[in-house]
Amino acid sequence: MDITCGIIGLPNVGKSTLFNALTAGEVDVQNYPFCTIDPNVSVVPVPDERLAKLAKIYNPKKVTPTILEFFDIAGLVKGASKGEGLGNQFLQHIRNVTALLHVVRCFEDSNVTHVEGSIDPRRDIETIETELILKDIETVEREIESAAKKAKSGDKKLKEEVSFYERIREYLSEGRLARYFKYASNEKLFFDELSLLTSKPVMYIANVDEEEYIEGNGKICSIRDIAEKEGAPVVPICTKLEAEIAQLPRDEQKDFFEDIGIPESGLDRVIREAYKLLDLITFFTGNPNELRAWSIKRGSTAFEAAGRIHTDFQRGFIRAEIYKTEDLLRDGSEAAVREKGKVLVQGKDYQVQEGDVIYFRFNV
Repeated sequence: MDITCGIIGLPNVGKSTLFNALTAGEVDVQNYPFCTIDPNVSVVPVPDERLAKLAKIYNPKKVTPTILEFFDIAGLVKGASKGEGLGNQFLQHIRNVTALLHVVRCFEDSNVTHVEGSIDPRRDIETIETELILKDIETVEREIESAAKKAKSGDKKLKEEVSFYERIREYLSEGRLARYFKYASNEKLFFDELSLLTSKPVMYIANVDEEEYIEGNGKICSIRDIAEKEGAPVVPICTKLEAEIAQLPRDEQKDFFEDIGIPESGLDRVIREAYKLLDLITFFTGNPNELRAWSIKRGSTAFEAAGRIHTDFQRGFIRAEIYKTEDLLRDGSEAAVREKGKVLVQGKDYQVQEGDVIYFRFNV
């Protein structure tokens, strides 16, 4: 499933430090713009307490969590849409991801330069959004030029396409983001094929220093104001602290955050919020060999879920036997759930629900 999160922002806001924390990796972090020329890529497990509980029931040889893929994309600067600061290359990287994690600097540090010379989250967000909008306008104008030439033939559908592109160009030119553009159902294909940068869902990550991470930071308010208008989530995090703690064993990480009065790591919140942002849900498969979590888009069918596991499951699909996680945890085994008549037997069109444990019957 080609679903990815791109970490974006201005240079020196903490993108690569966040990436290090997520992956506990060794991405080069330097105090100068553009140290990340190519996007670093990593696959990160999605934390899910249900796996450990289900493992006690299935006692499998292997437990496999579901994952998210993160891209660390080098910093954008003012003028990126016109190629400044290797901008075109970076903007193409953004085009290839599903959702955006926008890191915004809220910490003061004289040893880490800011490209604008001061800390101003609202200004920084507007800088990034402006560059993405300008690139989207450029994309739309190319489509207008191409479609207009073809529309000279008198084709009514092509004329409708040109009209659509002109409407969205005007909308973007007013400084608005494509993800809030209203279009008719018959225009969805036109919109989707544009693959506009500002059509992607966004989460804001407010990068604060260690003291403000615990006590709060006034600069976050300006981010929350913007996010609230957009319906976007905001996650405060101290990326420097999280990168250090990520090197510890998982149990020690939990103890550390409990000691400083934080219920869970910022990284776990980032991953969970990214999962929601992508509109994903989790289902499970379990047997003595492996207990595994799988991610799938909300609203997907049992037939589509079967294909996530193996094409043979989909090709020879007979039925799906659904166990609810809460029933398994309450009753203690698949056999006990069956005895109580709680197993749901469903066909291809069943809409998979969050936390379903599915046994697929198939024949090829």
